[in-house]
Amino acid sequence: MTELARGHRTQAERREQTRTALLDATIDCLVEIGYARTSMQEICARAGVSKGAVQHHFATKAELMATAVEHLTTKLSTQLSSSVAELPDGASGVAASIDLLWKGYSGTLSTAVTELWVAARTDPELKAAIRPVDRALGRTALEHVSQTAGELPKERAETLFWLTVNLTRGLALDAELGGDPKRRRRLLEEWKRIAVQLYSDGTG
Repeated sequence: MTELARGHRTQAERREQTRTALLDATIDCLVEIGYARTSMQEICARAGVSKGAVQHHFATKAELMATAVEHLTTKLSTQLSSSVAELPDGASGVAASIDLLWKGYSGTLSTAVTELWVAARTDPELKAAIRPVDRALGRTALEHVSQTAGELPKERAETLFWLTVNLTRGLALDAELGGDPKRRRRLLEEWKRIAVQLYSDGTG
C-alpha cells in the first residue's frame, strides 16, 4: 500500500512538473516572440513535451494562455504579499505601495497580458478565459495593498488603488512602445506625491 501511494505521488509530481513547464514556456513565448507567433508546437518544444501531452492538461489554447497568466500572477501575488507585510502603515507606506504595484504590473506580466488582451479583442474564447484572471489579480492586489491604508475610508483607498493600477499599466505600455524612461519615472514620482497628499487629506 505504501509503495502504491508513493507511486501515485511520483506520478502526480511528474504531471505538475509537466504542467509548470508548459506554463513557463507559454509566458516565455508571449514575452519573446508575441502571441501571433506563439504556437502549440513552439510551446511544446520549449517545455520539452509532446503535443499530445498538452491535451491532458489544457483543453484549448485559450485555456493554456489564461492559466499561464494566472500562474505568473500567482507568483507575483506571493511576492507582493510578503513585500506588503514589510511596509509601514499610513502615509509613509503609500509611496512604497505604488512602487510595488509598478513593479508587479510592469515587466514580464505587462508584456504577457498586453499580448493576450490585444489578441482577445477579436477572440471571444480568449477574452472569456483571460477576463476572470485579470479580475482576480486586481482583487488580490487590492486586498494586499489595502493593508497599508490605515484609517483611509474604503472607497478612497479603492479609488487610489485603481488610479495607480491604470497609471502603471499605461506606463508599462509606454515602456513596451519605447517611451522615454525619464518621463515615466517623473510621472510615477508625481503620482506618488499626489497620492500621499490625497491620503493625508482623506485621513486628516
